Amino acid sequence: MTADNNKIKEVKIKMAAICSRSEQCSNDIRKKIVAAGIAESDAEEIISQLKKENFIDDARYISSYIAEKFRINRWGKIKMRYYLKMKGLDEQLITDSLDTIDEEKYRETLLKTMKEKAGTVKKKNKYEKMGQIIRFAQNRGFEPELIHRYLNQVIE
Repeated sequence: MTADNNKIKEVKIKMAAICSRSEQCSNDIRKKIVAAGIAESDAEEIISQLKKENFIDDARYISSYIAEKFRINRWGKIKMRYYLKMKGLDEQLITDSLDTIDEEKYRETLLKTMKEKAGTVKKKNKYEKMGQIIRFAQNRGFEPELIHRYLNQVIE
């Protein structure tokens, strides 16, 4: 075995260890492999092997990412989609995973987020208060049409 093969094997073992500790997507692992000084073609081979051995599964990564960001960070679908697309992940996998979010829980999360913000807004003017709540909910990644649909429930 050459020094190159040893390095490739070493990096593969390191990446497998990283993947076994937490979900990783193929693009993040590819960047880490290339940063370790491995050629792009060898990086693809390592990614392929890690996928075969079930260390990397982009669909599983997307599902766990969405579950975490929704449950813990209370992000909306727009923000989650944006960050997953920035990682270069498949649009259809993203859409399929976002569709698994329970609509009732999503609505409850939006309402809770907006009500909490409404409680902290100091503005006396109703329209300024509404504007702050709308901007806050949009920054969290919720859809404008949903925000406007439930805004009056929050303001009252």
